[in-house]
Amino acid sequence: MSVAQRQLILCADDFGQSEQISLGICTLIASGRLTATSVMSEGPYWPAGAKKLATLAHAADIGLHLNLTHAFNADNTQADNKQAFSIKQPLLYWLLFSQLRLLSRSRLTQIFCHQIDAFSKHLGRLPDFIDGHQHVHAFPVVRDALTDAIALRWSASDKKPWLRAPDQLIDGGDAPRKAKILQFLCRGFTAHATRHGLRVSHRFGGLYSLQPQADFPTQMQYWLRTAPHGALIMCHPGAPAVDLDDPINCVRNIEFDYLASSRFLQDCHEAGVQLTRFDRHS
Repeated sequence: MSVAQRQLILCADDFGQSEQISLGICTLIASGRLTATSVMSEGPYWPAGAKKLATLAHAADIGLHLNLTHAFNADNTQADNKQAFSIKQPLLYWLLFSQLRLLSRSRLTQIFCHQIDAFSKHLGRLPDFIDGHQHVHAFPVVRDALTDAIALRWSASDKKPWLRAPDQLIDGGDAPRKAKILQFLCRGFTAHATRHGLRVSHRFGGLYSLQPQADFPTQMQYWLRTAPHGALIMCHPGAPAVDLDDPINCVRNIEFDYLASSRFLQDCHEAGVQLTRFDRHS
């Protein structure tokens, strides 16, 4: 790839949720198509996936995808995560109760520490960054628990994790109403993180309807052309699979096929984009 005008971080979410998702992400990291991935540390494939991902740590940031909403099948959930499995609630629950400030900050801190520990247990170190499944990490009260958990688990570390900042959303793709709701729910998150001495993604893209008709390649081409230098773009690729427990299974292989293609590399080149890791963009 020629010298680029802009550097962007491309992060695949949901590593560990299933073998197919995780192997697809590993393939894309190994071929230079991703520069970050965030891990569901309660996921059934995380223990095995951690070994594969450790071999790719030189090529991508590896973060934690905090999860409060995705209830894994009890039979497939890691044995040491049964307690965390039992508290999952739908997104609407966290949306309403966070706005009403009716969540237990101490309980959420405990849950997040548990997920951080599950990450570290299998990778052998703390996450490079933290984000959240369906962006719940940035909701009121939840964000307080997040910074509490970071203070506890990184107490002996000088290098704190960087955070995804949904309030820095660039656009909503084909889901503008969804984007407005997200920005409202996450308002003030960047200021909160900064007050706690934490770094955040400069700008954030990749939000869309997660439906096949949205035409992911066209969405990505737009983000590549318009995202500012240093922005983070999320994606949700995975190897083809029939997974009835995955609500966005219908788009994972679409994203994977495009990101693995020569067309994606050409689109990056034409947009003047170089993919990079968080600490390496200038």
